[in-house]
Amino acid sequence: MSTRTALVIVDVQNDFCPGGALAVRDGDRVVTLLNEYARRVRRAGGDVFASRDWHPTDTMHFQTQGGPWPPHCVQNTPGADFHRDLDLPAGSVVITKGDDSRDHGYSAFDGTAADGHRLAAVLEADGIGRVLVGGLATDYCVLNTALDARRHGLDTVLLLDAIAGIDLEAGDVARAVDRMMRAGVRTATLETVGTELENG
Repeated sequence: MSTRTALVIVDVQNDFCPGGALAVRDGDRVVTLLNEYARRVRRAGGDVFASRDWHPTDTMHFQTQGGPWPPHCVQNTPGADFHRDLDLPAGSVVITKGDDSRDHGYSAFDGTAADGHRLAAVLEADGIGRVLVGGLATDYCVLNTALDARRHGLDTVLLLDAIAGIDLEAGDVARAVDRMMRAGVRTATLETVGTELENG
């Protein structure tokens, strides 16, 4: 298996940060860390991907249509923009998800790049065998992205210091991390990530 590495930054958008429509508590604290991860991945010759929710106004995802969530990250609104301090390196690939009214879009693997290819296909074409996953929210989109990465046979590393969760029910975040680890997801922090970037 290829050991090329990619960083997948999940949904670091205004609506998921403090002041947003579906804010994760202290969600913006991941931004500085993810910027550093992105710099390190690029220096090591890896790729950077950033997923975004991009919901239509009329979607099964929203409470107005019987879904679980208040409206958020609506296409072409400020809430759907990436956090202003997120510094995506030149050449980063944006993955758009949740843009179909029938799709919740919890996983970055449900999304597509600008050329229409799904994330798994782009990773395969780029020779990526390992993904580092961080962003928002731990117990929903990060969880589903990491689990899908494992289903696609990727060596998957959860960046423990660069995630934040909703914890809608107390313990949701801890349960999500446990579920990822039981699926074979490994963990790292900025202090330990160097070993994940060797040969990558």
